[in-house]
Amino acid sequence: MKIFLYTACALAGFAFNSILCRLALKTDEIDAASFTLIRIASGAVTLVVISFFINRTEKLRGNWFSAFFLFAYAVCFSMAYVSLTTATGALVLFGSVQATMILAAVVSGERPRVWEWIGLLTALGGLIYLVFPGLSAPPFFSSALMAAAGIAWGFYTLRGRGAGNPLAETAGNFTRAVPLAVLSALPLMAQIHLSNKGLVLAVLSGAIASGIGYSIWYAALKFHTRSRASILQLAVPVIAAAGGVIFLSEEIALRLILATAFIIGGISVAIFGRKK
Repeated sequence: MKIFLYTACALAGFAFNSILCRLALKTDEIDAASFTLIRIASGAVTLVVISFFINRTEKLRGNWFSAFFLFAYAVCFSMAYVSLTTATGALVLFGSVQATMILAAVVSGERPRVWEWIGLLTALGGLIYLVFPGLSAPPFFSSALMAAAGIAWGFYTLRGRGAGNPLAETAGNFTRAVPLAVLSALPLMAQIHLSNKGLVLAVLSGAIASGIGYSIWYAALKFHTRSRASILQLAVPVIAAAGGVIFLSEEIALRLILATAFIIGGISVAIFGRKK
């Protein structure tokens, strides 16, 4: 039950990151660089405060490599969501995450079973169908940015599987990512704009959905293999798609429905096939 709760809460946090980011950028409440900076900074502050009260004798952990992957994910994520819908962005993001983590698992010697391979190929087929050029395909550049965000998040997740203290690790990574976000925002100073609503959405994304959500995810990772962790994250686009319809009045196109069916079907095959 604890594993289920940790995993479910983390996946819900991932989905709400997509919803909050799209909600802020779609209505031009804030620019992408400011959203990234505020998101990372608010996440760092929240985690440092929580760490102080929970682990007073524990120093912040983390490292610069993980911080870089966290920053790279966050900045590409925000820039991509300027043009992508909530559901499409989440599908491209976590499809790329899955491919990165499965490839890393295979390279490291972990061998997915036959049904996991079938599930993986089915899910990736749905992703390819979604972004394949056509009248209803999402913008290529934004899709490429979101794919880069997925690769960065995949490596960040892989580096967190052995975290001894998930809260201290995440707090340290967020703290180190702040100066990177500041440096990336400096060349875009002339384009910076934000409203009170944009500020609130960025803080919610950073403090709750990212800071706390990622700590929970680091705690859940120790219970999952690399391949299973990657496959589980493909449930996020479904949650994000529902949020996009409810909070952003986004339409669900037939192409998105079919792609989601392939991806979720692939997840089911991989998970239940491994258990069998």
